[in-house]
Amino acid sequence: MAKKFYITTPIFYVNDLLHIGHAYCTIACDVVARFKRWLGDEVLFLTGTDEHGQKIAQAASLKGKTPLEWADYIVSEDKKLWEKLNISHDDFIRTTEERHKRTVQEIFTKLYQKGDIYKGEYEGWYCTSCETFYLESQLEGGRCPECGKVAEKLKEESYFFKLSKYQKRLLNYFAENPEFMQPSFRKAEMVNFVKGGLRDLSVSRTAVKWGIPVPFDEKHTVYVWLDALINYLTACGYLEDKVKFEKFWPADVHLVGKEIFKFHTIIWPAMLMALEIPLPKKVFGHGWWTVEGEKMSKSRGNVVDPVKVSEEFGVDAFRYFLMREVPFGQDGDFSKKALIRRYNADLANNLGNLLSRSLTMVEKYVEGRVPEPGGEEKEDKELIQKVKGLFERVIKYYDKLELNSVLGAIWEVIDYANRYIERTAPWKLEKTDRKRLETVLYNLLETLRVITFYILPFMPQTAEKIWERLGMEEKIYNQKIEEAQWGRLKSGTKIKAGKPLFPRIKDDL
Repeated sequence: MAKKFYITTPIFYVNDLLHIGHAYCTIACDVVARFKRWLGDEVLFLTGTDEHGQKIAQAASLKGKTPLEWADYIVSEDKKLWEKLNISHDDFIRTTEERHKRTVQEIFTKLYQKGDIYKGEYEGWYCTSCETFYLESQLEGGRCPECGKVAEKLKEESYFFKLSKYQKRLLNYFAENPEFMQPSFRKAEMVNFVKGGLRDLSVSRTAVKWGIPVPFDEKHTVYVWLDALINYLTACGYLEDKVKFEKFWPADVHLVGKEIFKFHTIIWPAMLMALEIPLPKKVFGHGWWTVEGEKMSKSRGNVVDPVKVSEEFGVDAFRYFLMREVPFGQDGDFSKKALIRRYNADLANNLGNLLSRSLTMVEKYVEGRVPEPGGEEKEDKELIQKVKGLFERVIKYYDKLELNSVLGAIWEVIDYANRYIERTAPWKLEKTDRKRLETVLYNLLETLRVITFYILPFMPQTAEKIWERLGMEEKIYNQKIEEAQWGRLKSGTKIKAGKPLFPRIKDDL
């Protein structure tokens, strides 16, 4: 029986076009979703857009558009980007959709009737950019502690969620579920924040008109963060598809940027506790990307456009770089120099070279067909063992979302296979031992065939190309996990050598 797996990106704010940070998170989710599908799991991979709030209304106004017109434009651009980057999401949710509006209003009403939402008055310092209220003591020189923009003092009638009521339950949950917050080094800050005391959360606005109306008091709109977090329930059928909801909830992984880790590990769990719904199994907060050592910002003009980078270097090279360059969860620094170095070393010299040399020798020495292997010698057994041991290694890394380590393990095998060529010297065997030559060539082709499965989640286009060059007729996407076992490559298969997959790039930057 297939397992279920539900993974989500945060829903991205439609105040502007997406950048490298959004692409990083979404590609990571895509990699995990693709791997889980290959394992045979039934996957729900969700992404989408967060479209309400004062910041959206302001962004739209500056462009001379209504908020919905502006959101429609950004959504169309987001979807184009995900298509370009080969993102295989199963659902794309918009918070302006009716299905989501119904779910938010139902939940708000339910919490109000339960007494976990109540009416009061709020006075505090508000950051429009972050859509968040702060205490005066939390400000830094009158500015938001997160984004540094000037906060404004607001006083208004508001509905409140009894966040303080769940302080003890949250702490107990954190203690009993040590894997809930990942990476583990982010946990202490959240625990200390909760221990410091939780205040009830303002969850409605009267001054913000662009939002979902509170169903029993339409003078108020639902606070954008309450609205946004509920998307994870909407998409898996909480209100409208009981079978789907029971299958996929709780979410297995919420993958989020570290700046919104607090919302997902404190406010969201408390809301779910109030609703008596199981909590997600894991919330993972990934790091930020700087550019050439500096923070990305429009004023600096250094915001990295995923479209331009993927067009310049190739989609798969971009995906590979983001997943390989830094330990997943840590901050990373983007530079074209680093991308070119990684491209040349890993893709051109290692993977590309292994494919090119192997296929060229098969064409030259055995008429372009997969030969019949003979007996195994020491070098063969070592290579085969490396390939056979790959699954056990990578699945452990996937479970911990150590995606750069997954690639590290794959590239160890690729590197070993390149050294296997040097150790066995097929060009000498061609003159001295034809049967031994055929065994060596078979092992190289079979190594390439097996590692193509592992490359697929990270570089789907590259995997397809390698698969075709190895003479495989059925699409790689249709293959089951059993096909990754050693020895499935059929002798006599006609290979297709071609141009280098990754031509070297001159590093003249």
